[in-house]
Amino acid sequence: MLKKNHFLIGLLLAFLMSLGNIAHAADSFALMDTAGKKHTLAQYKGKWVLVNYWATWCPPCLEEVPDLVALYDSRKNKDVMVIGVVFDYESAKDVADYVDDMLMSYPIVLGDDEVSRQIGNADVLPTTYIYNPKGELVKIKHGKVTKQYLETFIAGSTQKK
Repeated sequence: MLKKNHFLIGLLLAFLMSLGNIAHAADSFALMDTAGKKHTLAQYKGKWVLVNYWATWCPPCLEEVPDLVALYDSRKNKDVMVIGVVFDYESAKDVADYVDDMLMSYPIVLGDDEVSRQIGNADVLPTTYIYNPKGELVKIKHGKVTKQYLETFIAGSTQKK
C-alpha cells in the first residue's frame, strides 16, 4: 500500500509540475533572434503569436515551413506573429544557410535551455505554441502544422468570443 501511495504522489507531482510549466509558458517570454532583435510576448499583444520549434534535420519541420512563411507574410501586418525556434543544430551558420534556402521570412531564435524554460520543452519536433491576442497560451500543437490548420484554429477561437 505504501509503494502504491508513493507512486500516486509521484504521478500527482509530475502532473502538477507539467501544469506549472504550461502556466509559466503563458506568462511571458523574451527571446533574441539571430538578427539581434528582442521579441517579447507583450510587444505582440493584439496578435496571435505562434512559437514554432523545429530542427534542420526534421522532415515534418521542412514540410511546414512554406505554410508558416505564407501565413506570416500574409498576416504579419494584421494579426499574426510567427517566431521560429531552432533546436539541435550544428552551428548558427548552418541555421542561417537553412533559413536562407527555405526563404524563412519570420524571425528565428537559436533554441537553448533558457528558451525551453520560458516557453516549454522541445520533446517533439515540430511543436507550435499558440498564444491568443491576449497573450494567453491556448494550444500546444505537437507535429506538423499547416496554414489551413492555423487559420481554422484562429478563426474558430475568434468566433468563440
